[in-house]
Amino acid sequence: MGHTQCISQTRETDTQTRRTEGRRQSPHTFRTVFKPAGVPVKTGRMILPNLLPEKSLIPVRLKDPGLEPRRRDSTKDVVRLESAMTHLTESGWYWGSITATEAKQVLGEAVEGTFLLRDSSNPGYLLTLSVKTSLGPTHLRIKYSDGVFGLDSLVMARPRLRQFEGAVELVQHYALAYQRSAGLPEPPAPQEEEAEDPPAAAETTLQLKLTRPLYKSAPSLQHLCRVAINQHSRSHRDLPLPERLKDFLLEYPFLL
Repeated sequence: MGHTQCISQTRETDTQTRRTEGRRQSPHTFRTVFKPAGVPVKTGRMILPNLLPEKSLIPVRLKDPGLEPRRRDSTKDVVRLESAMTHLTESGWYWGSITATEAKQVLGEAVEGTFLLRDSSNPGYLLTLSVKTSLGPTHLRIKYSDGVFGLDSLVMARPRLRQFEGAVELVQHYALAYQRSAGLPEPPAPQEEEAEDPPAAAETTLQLKLTRPLYKSAPSLQHLCRVAINQHSRSHRDLPLPERLKDFLLEYPFLL
């Protein structure tokens, strides 16, 4: 009987040992342990990280509320400047980067009131208006600031000088102003300028005699016809012309 009991206890002990070893060797058997968020979970033979996201580690970029308006203003300013320079190039009397000496030479034999526009040699200004006067060629700087063009003058006179969206508009304004002051026949003023012109007494500090532009090269016949039509018509859309020609006229709506 003693021998039989010994065998029975040995088999039962062996069976429990195998079960215990089987649980230890099984790679799929883990012990569930609850830990706070962010603390690694330790299991039998492996350490598994807690998979809850750490929201505090996600970078957040705050948007500058004043950035978008500045970008829109800058883009609008660039578009306006490009349009103004395109009109100036199409005018035919923009001479580019010639010097003051060269401008004086080309205007030397011209009649009084002949003018041209060129790049300013002063880095603080964009353009220069060179015009033949009774005393010889003279040069007036044109400043570009805050999206508008204006003639440079004395500090006290600057508030009384007009500002323009384009350089061609600036020159056209003073050319028409001289024709009115001299009693010369003048073409009908564009509708846009008539609506924006201040009273005549608002600007009395500057008198320019601008009679005709000096072309850098012979302009095309199409351009000369366009200028002539602009001088005799205020509403291109009412003209009996194809739409394509009307669009061509509107690309350069100036009288010079």
